[in-house]
Amino acid sequence: MSLARRSLLAAPLLLPAAGARAEAPWPERPLRLIVPFPPGSTPDTTGRAVAAHLSRTLGQPCLVENRAGAGGNIGTDAVAKATDGHTIGLTINGPLSTAKALYPDLPYDPQRDLAMVSLLVRAAQMLVVHPDVPAQDLAGFVAHVRANPGKLAFGSVGSGSGGHLAMADLMARAGLEMLHVPYRGFPPATLDLVAGRIQAMVIVSAGILPQIREGRVRALAVTAERRIPQAPEVPTLAEAGFPDAASYAWNALIAPAAMPAARVARLAEEAGRALAEPQARAALEAGGFEVVASGPAEATRFVAAETARWSGLIARLGITAEA
Repeated sequence: MSLARRSLLAAPLLLPAAGARAEAPWPERPLRLIVPFPPGSTPDTTGRAVAAHLSRTLGQPCLVENRAGAGGNIGTDAVAKATDGHTIGLTINGPLSTAKALYPDLPYDPQRDLAMVSLLVRAAQMLVVHPDVPAQDLAGFVAHVRANPGKLAFGSVGSGSGGHLAMADLMARAGLEMLHVPYRGFPPATLDLVAGRIQAMVIVSAGILPQIREGRVRALAVTAERRIPQAPEVPTLAEAGFPDAASYAWNALIAPAAMPAARVARLAEEAGRALAEPQARAALEAGGFEVVASGPAEATRFVAAETARWSGLIARLGITAEA
């Protein structure tokens, strides 16, 4: 038998082996999307919009699992440690950009253990004060605090939270001295602000707009780069004399670092399509969020910049998660 004929006869025997080396279709079973916050939270709302779209387009169900605790660190850690190839997550600023600086024993490293899939949405925060504070604008507030060092208190939803850091940043820029009062969540902080037990707070705009419209608190500035449509009369920090101080609350889609780049890119593409759907976009915008879906590279650069900025502030001011 000729060598050529023996080669032809042997060729079919090689095909199964070659096929076995080809990557299997993905996902081959249901996806799990971990949201490290309770049902009804903004990350949960965003996550469910993305999960519903993925379920329709990827040929497998995408199931949302709420795993709250430790400011989002518990659920984010679960994503970082997942090895099944079918787990992704949706989290916020803290677990990705400030947790490592605030928690020395953080069980995961955001930059080493996670792949940034896409930045999804962001929301401006607002500096608001109780009506008894004799300031109609940010300049007046700065003057009032400077005239009363250490006598005014500001609240936040927790030490090291976005609102705490944004206020700490403003205080450092303006040379202000105020007492920080951390709370466990928005409701008690907002109640004490409305009651006048604290005088100021930086809070996500959607969480305080009803109180602003009712005259129970006064808005002095918005932390966005531009004025927001929900409160176009409120100037930005830059307009009020503090350039480069913009900050946002944001949500990002993440995956374990070992997830193949092609899958990460596909997830980013589909997440963008999910948030472009009119119903999802309208719901998020009604809640004060702006859709800013990005690709993996852009998300990675953004989170790296956020980490450098806020970790530097935390170190410079000696901020901890306990105080």
